[in-house]
Amino acid sequence: MTTHAPTRPLPSGVYSSRPWRIHEITHDFELEDVWALPVQGGADDFPRFVEVMMTGDDHDFPAAYRFLFAARWALGRMLGTDKDEYGLGRRVTPLLDRLPDDLRDHPAPERDTSPFHALYLTDREYAAEIANRTVHGVLHLGWVEDAEAPDGYSAQLSVLVRPNGLVGAAYLAFIKPFRYLVVYPALLRTVGRRWETARGVARCDVSSWSR
Repeated sequence: MTTHAPTRPLPSGVYSSRPWRIHEITHDFELEDVWALPVQGGADDFPRFVEVMMTGDDHDFPAAYRFLFAARWALGRMLGTDKDEYGLGRRVTPLLDRLPDDLRDHPAPERDTSPFHALYLTDREYAAEIANRTVHGVLHLGWVEDAEAPDGYSAQLSVLVRPNGLVGAAYLAFIKPFRYLVVYPALLRTVGRRWETARGVARCDVSSWSR
């Protein structure tokens, strides 16, 4: 069954009202974005969804998305915003150092080509962080009960930020239109397609095994 879950921004309360573990370590961060993902599944599917999201070839993203990110990284190299001296453990203390002991026992998968560093993975949450000259940011994925989802659950993405002064705040304001018009729609639709493909393969494997 193909999912028809929407891809759309959500009210901030959808994130802040939930008892996410990420709240414990991001009290000094601001919530920047919350989006519904076109991803649905069962109660036990979240770790597999995170694995699917963290794998795959970037070439399955639309050309406009890939161009925008290529331009972003080129600009970062030119301006020096992504130098190691501005990163985790240098300009900012990693959130990994704030993790409660029980979350340290839930390591998350890393992706070699991703600038994000994983924090933890549970049956309902995934979190990763990034830092550069402009911002210290957190990517959070949540698996929420959804009465409209065929198997009972759907995914949400939240972004939390701690801007680095006025420069960081100006940078976030500047890129916001690009995030909403290009980045999020392309990213989330592609993630949704990856998940549907993975679920289709899993269903075929189960069907073949049962025969």
